[in-house]
Amino acid sequence: MEVEFTARKVRISKVLRTQAEEGLERIARMLGKTASASVTFSAQKLLQFAEVTIVARQQTIAAEGKGATLAIALRQALAHAENQARKHRDRRMASKRLPKEEKILTAPPVARPKARAAQPNADEEQRSGRGGKAKARASIAVHSFPARRAVVEPHIIESSEAVALRPLTIEEAVKEVEFRDRDLLVFRNPSGDLYVLHRRRDGHMELLEIP
Repeated sequence: MEVEFTARKVRISKVLRTQAEEGLERIARMLGKTASASVTFSAQKLLQFAEVTIVARQQTIAAEGKGATLAIALRQALAHAENQARKHRDRRMASKRLPKEEKILTAPPVARPKARAAQPNADEEQRSGRGGKAKARASIAVHSFPARRAVVEPHIIESSEAVALRPLTIEEAVKEVEFRDRDLLVFRNPSGDLYVLHRRRDGHMELLEIP
């Protein structure tokens, strides 16, 4: 994985570079070796910050950490990024198995063919015409009814964490979703327009504007 380092008002030691490269190598095994990453270190008053951004083929991960030292901030940011990468890998594997399960669940019930009425052959017709008594045959139709689908009631949980309390740009909203490790965010842009940002099954982020 290609890693780009940026330092703002801080100095990046060789130990920090090694720690960042080892952590990003673990994440690359889950996202693919074609992913690229950037690590930014900065300081503000008594706090040190580390921001990790990883761009993969179907996923963009942004994570931030802060602490008393740059090493603590980097470990926190890498832990958030690794957790997001693991969830993305699990969702991708689940989506690959989903079509087979849907085919099994939505398969139509097997219906038995209706029995056809038995038709008398030529010998029986001749015997019945000569005055012989032929036994009457009755056919019984077999009906099959489709099985009822099981109705599963959705489990609804109230949550206020999916609503941003301050105006955000689209880039800030994407980073906020990744940092909170959520799939949905309702926010307003600086102009006051209302948007909904959510993650689809394939991992792409979809933006909806509320009229």
